[in-house]
Amino acid sequence: MARHVAIITDSTAYLPPEALRRHRITSVPLTVVVDGEPLEEGHEISARSLADALRRHRPVTTSRPSPSVFADAYRQAAAAGAEGVVSLHLSAEFSGTYDAALLAAADAPVPVRVVDSRMVGMALGFCALAAADAVAAGGSLDDAVAAAEKRAEGTAAFFYVDTLEHLRRGGRIGAAQALLGSALAVKPLLELADGRIGPLEKVRTASRAIARLEELAVVRAGSGPVDVAVHHLAAAERAEQLAERLRQRVPGLVGLHVSEVGAVIGAHTGPGLLATVVSAR
Repeated sequence: MARHVAIITDSTAYLPPEALRRHRITSVPLTVVVDGEPLEEGHEISARSLADALRRHRPVTTSRPSPSVFADAYRQAAAAGAEGVVSLHLSAEFSGTYDAALLAAADAPVPVRVVDSRMVGMALGFCALAAADAVAAGGSLDDAVAAAEKRAEGTAAFFYVDTLEHLRRGGRIGAAQALLGSALAVKPLLELADGRIGPLEKVRTASRAIARLEELAVVRAGSGPVDVAVHHLAAAERAEQLAERLRQRVPGLVGLHVSEVGAVIGAHTGPGLLATVVSAR
């Protein structure tokens, strides 16, 4: 039976395929361009291939989906019986994806609410899941948007990168550029705040930075019910170890997700990324 409201997000939510199917969420892929060749995230380029391209210093850029891709998604949702669509995407500060969705929504056959989540990664994924849960419970278009926005308000993301060079190249670090003049031994911790990436702390070693990343997640989680995600790029062992420590230290943990980021986020963070996302239920 078709749901009356369809939920559409984009590939930077990094929701597992099984979760997309179970919650009936459609994911529109962004594009990664490697050596001039456009590749769809999640379909035509893997995180491992992306990490290898970055290590080899091959030119890598990213691009938004075209409005026509969103238009197709909205038409398909309507054809499947949806009477409205919530189109929920990564921060407009990072990408033109939100703008492309807005352009397509203007001519959609059903009402489309395009939402700038101000998030990325599972911080966006948790918002999409909240919207889908609201719809599954019989909620309206407005209810689904409200659920996503409420989830976004209670979500925080912190991350560690081995180097700021990839963020600098992509123009994604904003105020964090002040960290570029720091000594090479300093490892930066950053946070996602108001839809932008900004500097949080500077730590002397990678091990101390990762320990601090853990502590930030534990403090943010508090004692209430929360979902937590650990993201990485080419750092699976570190991610699993961090996730296990969080499993033991977060008393209100409901769900714990460990996943490698895709090519779009990986292109801007580089191999070695570790990130924690804490999302209040």
